[in-house]
Amino acid sequence: MSTDEIEDSSAPLIEHLAELRTRLIRSVIAFIIGIVLAFTVAEPILQFLLGPIEATLRELGDPSPTLQYTSPQEYLFTLFRISMVFGFALAFPVIAHQMWRFIAPGLYKSEKNAFLPFIVASPVMFMLGAAFAHFVVTPLAMAFFLGFADVSSIFADLLSGTVSDIPAEAAVVPETAEGVTITFFGKVNESLDITLKFIMAFGLCFQLPVLLTLMGKAGLVSAKGLGSVRKYAMVGILVLAALVTPPDVTTQLILFVVVYGLYEISIQLVRWVEKAREKKLKAEGLWDEDIHGEGAFDDE
Repeated sequence: MSTDEIEDSSAPLIEHLAELRTRLIRSVIAFIIGIVLAFTVAEPILQFLLGPIEATLRELGDPSPTLQYTSPQEYLFTLFRISMVFGFALAFPVIAHQMWRFIAPGLYKSEKNAFLPFIVASPVMFMLGAAFAHFVVTPLAMAFFLGFADVSSIFADLLSGTVSDIPAEAAVVPETAEGVTITFFGKVNESLDITLKFIMAFGLCFQLPVLLTLMGKAGLVSAKGLGSVRKYAMVGILVLAALVTPPDVTTQLILFVVVYGLYEISIQLVRWVEKAREKKLKAEGLWDEDIHGEGAFDDE
């Protein structure tokens, strides 16, 4: 290869790198703007995220739930952490658009039409998973964790002067002549950490239909193959439920039912993709029964 040919072949690479740099810079700027916007409402978001633990403490008899932070910078860093997460959520449409503008020129029209719906479906499914985690799973987990010790943050309220006496209905460890008094002194960052972990875990679990359907579109998995490994999928989902939820049978059962339901939905979506592919190939005269097999995409 001559020097001129080498220079000509390197030119497109430089152009692609310049284009990638531009897209990344715009994405970073959008992310920073998202962080700033999210930080202005970080405190209301924190109150919203801590809603399940507040409700649980009130049910346990605490009239004024109290969480604490133990270092000067902890509360500020907690707000900044929230700003990072929700700032990315705000900037995601811009980031996704920039990444799409970068890869779209290299795709055929059919590939664009096939890939674009998954970019839209992914954040929607993540939001559904996050909502399910916050409104269903997290309250159950908080009730389990705090109810297990049968205590509340009443003593924190007493020390801070918020209340003058323990309410009669408060759920606390009874006083004894021996031993130590056990109560809950919740930390803001640790309580938030539990909530965010549930949101991330369920948000990712709800990506299962998107991932499997995309793999089916690419021919990496088939509906028949997914159906044949149902029993292994059930075991894997049970293990996942045991790992990402508290040792509470109710919460684990809810996660198992939801994720396994998503697995079954994924099989139907992959089957739909396969039938659409078969119909298209037959319309184009490219379907070969010897290669593809008659009824290859039909259910067993």
